[in-house]
Amino acid sequence: MALEKGRNLFRKLSGPLVSRLEGVNPATLTWLTLPTGLAAAWLMMNAGDGNDGAIMFFGAAFLMASAMALDGLDGNLARATGKVTRWGDYLDHTLDRVLDIVWILALGYNMVWFGHVELAWIAAMLTMFGSYLGTQAQAVAGSRNYGGFSRADRMMLTFAALVATSVMAYLGTDSWGEWNNIEINPISLIIAISGAGGIYTFIVRFFKAKAELQSLDKTKPLSTPKDKNSNDD
Repeated sequence: MALEKGRNLFRKLSGPLVSRLEGVNPATLTWLTLPTGLAAAWLMMNAGDGNDGAIMFFGAAFLMASAMALDGLDGNLARATGKVTRWGDYLDHTLDRVLDIVWILALGYNMVWFGHVELAWIAAMLTMFGSYLGTQAQAVAGSRNYGGFSRADRMMLTFAALVATSVMAYLGTDSWGEWNNIEINPISLIIAISGAGGIYTFIVRFFKAKAELQSLDKTKPLSTPKDKNSNDD
């Protein structure tokens, strides 16, 4: 989607910083995303209402954005210094998946603003399904499938939801209404969007991968034709 185009913009903006980090191992930045992201998750889960809740939600937004910046910097640094490795790519995708799930569950376990844990687990699993097809397509076809509701889209909307909830907490507003005993607020909306986005992404990536893999099967088949086997005999 459109927000994926921000990758190129981030690469240009981060150029000066990348040049200053040339002596740093890219994997170090990758690993730093984990404690930064987990700290953001703790704030998401424990933020309440009032001024304290506002500060915690704003802090969560800042830490999540920092984790995302580190996630982008590690790849840019690896490419700029010629240190691109399979392990680095694997580690990056692994930690991305961990934080994707942790952030959704942290919001779902916030008993002040959401508290419907079962719905958060459903949204987290649906998100994982969509992400899985992207990495599986890369494993089978050799090219990453970024179709559907991307991680960049979800993270930008989550960031906006955290900032909006921070403002609501400061103003003393906890919801815009209620539906089926679920408070309607930025937290419940982003959990719903994440779940729906996971379904959409799964469908889009499945059929895109199907077309790409069937094309590969025609041009570079994995199986050996029977007539070739017979000639070898």
